[in-house]
Amino acid sequence: MSFYSIAPFIQEYYPQYYSIETYPAAQCITIHKVAEEWGLFCNFAHTPIVLYGVTFKSAEQLFQLMKFKDKEAVRAVFQARNPKMTAKKWERTHRRPDWGCMIVDAMKFCIQQKYEQHEAFQVMLDKSEGKYIVEDQTSFPKKAPDTWGTKLCEDHYTGPNLLGRLLMELREYKRLDYHLPANALDFIQLLKK
Repeated sequence: MSFYSIAPFIQEYYPQYYSIETYPAAQCITIHKVAEEWGLFCNFAHTPIVLYGVTFKSAEQLFQLMKFKDKEAVRAVFQARNPKMTAKKWERTHRRPDWGCMIVDAMKFCIQQKYEQHEAFQVMLDKSEGKYIVEDQTSFPKKAPDTWGTKLCEDHYTGPNLLGRLLMELREYKRLDYHLPANALDFIQLLKK
């Protein structure tokens, strides 16, 4: 199992999300690239999130920053053109030791902030009513999708689809419940110094 795989964390700390789901392709809205029709659902979409006077350029940047408490790592990820790839470089040595038990709550927090701060995202989520939302990783080189997505197999999308499931949960309840450690956002203070 890869160091970067989150499946063991989901299995241990979030068993309610540890499953493989199947969705009929004809009833799905797919998330693949920001420039596509439903691209606003991508965490990389340009939807700035403001927290405590600091602006994050996307939900993805905020999520990646939540992995760290070290000033050097936080600054590197914040300034990076691609926060996901930069975070990967720092994770082996600087990732918070409790990241596994907060990963889904961190994603819920980021998506909730995006929802509260962007009306266009709210409108698009409402517009998707009646359809399944899936992250389409069919073009990814790996044989199986990662925990966030699905792959198209004949006329069905199959995979854990954690991102799509969280978006559908948000669409249904208008709110994602999350429980973060008290120091989850301490990295923001490092950006203000």
